[in-house]
Amino acid sequence: MKNKFFKISIPILLLIIASFYITSKFVKPAPKKEITIAVGSKDAQYYKTALEYKKLLEKEKVKVNILTSKGSIENIKLIEDNLVDVAFIQNGTITSKNTNKIKAIASIYYEPLWVFYRNEGYKIDYIIQLITKKISIGEIGSGTYDLSLQILKDNKISNENSTIYTYSPSKAKELLLNKKIDAMFIVASHNSKIVRDLLENPNINTFSFKRAKAYSRKYSYLESLKLYEGTIDLYKNLPDENINLLATTANLVVKNNFSQELIRILLKKVKEVHSKKDLFSKENEFPNLTNLKLESNEEAKIYFKNGDTWLEKIFPYWIAANIDRLKIFLIPLITLMIPLLKGAFPLYQWSMRSKIYRWYDEVKQIERSIPTLKKDQLEQELKKIQQFQEEISKETKVPLSFMGEYYNLLMHINMIEQKMKTKLKSL
Repeated sequence: MKNKFFKISIPILLLIIASFYITSKFVKPAPKKEITIAVGSKDAQYYKTALEYKKLLEKEKVKVNILTSKGSIENIKLIEDNLVDVAFIQNGTITSKNTNKIKAIASIYYEPLWVFYRNEGYKIDYIIQLITKKISIGEIGSGTYDLSLQILKDNKISNENSTIYTYSPSKAKELLLNKKIDAMFIVASHNSKIVRDLLENPNINTFSFKRAKAYSRKYSYLESLKLYEGTIDLYKNLPDENINLLATTANLVVKNNFSQELIRILLKKVKEVHSKKDLFSKENEFPNLTNLKLESNEEAKIYFKNGDTWLEKIFPYWIAANIDRLKIFLIPLITLMIPLLKGAFPLYQWSMRSKIYRWYDEVKQIERSIPTLKKDQLEQELKKIQQFQEEISKETKVPLSFMGEYYNLLMHINMIEQKMKTKLKSL
């Protein structure tokens, strides 16, 4: 019986091991829990936002490295050169036509384009009125430079009829306050210290885009936003009038081969940071995949469409991710379980009956030896078979459905016992 059991179980066990070994070759290894993010300068909103992500992600045991840069254009270069995994860029600075190495995973908040100019006693209503002025449009490599240059180009402003500088925001602010330049462009959050300082300064005016709607129709990545009087600070009444602003959005992009699992956990934290109501956005308006000029990452599309998986709702993220990654092992399991389940009942029957039938070998030997046994040998064998009955009652435990076979065994032993007693009487 034991030999028969091993002949059946060992091949099944080897088949299971082989199936899992072959399947394991198709399972992707767990990603390294590390993300490198390209931001702007340390004074910019991108850097502050990355610090929020870092704090949340490191609670999930994900190491976050932050790499500073001049802005969106430089960030695009960093990610294309595979020096970073994730980057902040300004929507519209690059399109899918210009690259196939990066994909967008989220639009995270509005970034207004602010135009500040010196208060010289008159109001500027149109960008074209900046002709002949000294204008700073941000550093080369920044999103501000890219967008500002386009706005000026649309209004036929260039170095031929004006003086255009590429200063950093902090340098441009200093020169504007010291009357060294006439105007400056900056793409920044309303929380930016530079923006707030300039809004508070009575010697500086904030340009209101009279044709904001026209720009937003011309460029799909631009939105027309209205900043209402007193919105920034009711006590100081900042701004002191309604202002029409143009705004792009801050986007997160990743390299093509970036881990799907890291994308999901990053988006969970992005949602946690940006889903709240803001000055320019409603609750849950961000993050989204709306009006992106880059192609969206497939895993990001799935996440925004379906949200957290049921595994992520039940387990901590990395446990859920590991279970999800190992789901391919269900294929060999299901394949093997179908025949195993079909054979389970016969195997169960065999195992129960083997408990009974194992006694028959010894009982049969005793029965065959009865005709040749002498009186003293017969008495010994009789004691032996009586001991069998005691051992069987103690050791052989079977379900009620197999009690028929059990009692048949006892009946056969009893018949042999009677044979032996009958022969003893005759000797």
